[in-house]
Amino acid sequence: MAVELPRRIFRRSQEPLAADVSLIASEFLAGFQLIQQIDRPAVSIFGSARIAAGSPSYEQARATGRAFADAGFAVVTGGGPGVMEAANRGCKEADGLSVGFNIALPFEQGLNGWCDLALTFDHFHVRKVMFVKAAEGFVIFPGGFGTQDELWEALTLRQTRKIGDFPIVLFDSDYWEELVDWVRDEMLDDGLISPEDLAGLIVTDNPADAVRLVVSHYDNRVAEGSA
Repeated sequence: MAVELPRRIFRRSQEPLAADVSLIASEFLAGFQLIQQIDRPAVSIFGSARIAAGSPSYEQARATGRAFADAGFAVVTGGGPGVMEAANRGCKEADGLSVGFNIALPFEQGLNGWCDLALTFDHFHVRKVMFVKAAEGFVIFPGGFGTQDELWEALTLRQTRKIGDFPIVLFDSDYWEELVDWVRDEMLDDGLISPEDLAGLIVTDNPADAVRLVVSHYDNRVAEGSA
């Protein structure tokens, strides 16, 4: 079920302040209402819209979405093509609950056809809140600026304790390890972050490992009574 919101491109000073605030508020409300329809724990999966169907990253994301559905988790993505489509598709093929938080863009991003619940946003910042609000963890596949934005947002929110401690899994060691090495060798060694800021950042090449890390963290929270 896709929800349609009024579309408006933001331009400074072209619209009254009240109109901009009203649109942003309507997106928050619609997003929270959709999250209330997610009747099980969920994982947010990110990655490039430019990954071709049938490529290794596409098939790994598809397998990961399927494995999360088999574990009883909903799969939340950005609702677009590429990695997002693959994860939604794998979830849907396993009879899981597949969710897409799409973004209105002038290129590249159309809602994929594998979503049970979907919403298209104008504002990236509202959309990113929904990814965090819905999820028990993130799994992040190779991607460009948008994927990096989602990664650093999650790391910052966790570091500053604006969200709880939740796993951030980087999928594809060949793609991510140089970045993790840089964070360790530069940020950590220079004292710009703390060891615990890096500790929850996990790299894997195995869909089963990604699922195990997120699901076990959720199970521990339930056992501790904090879920």
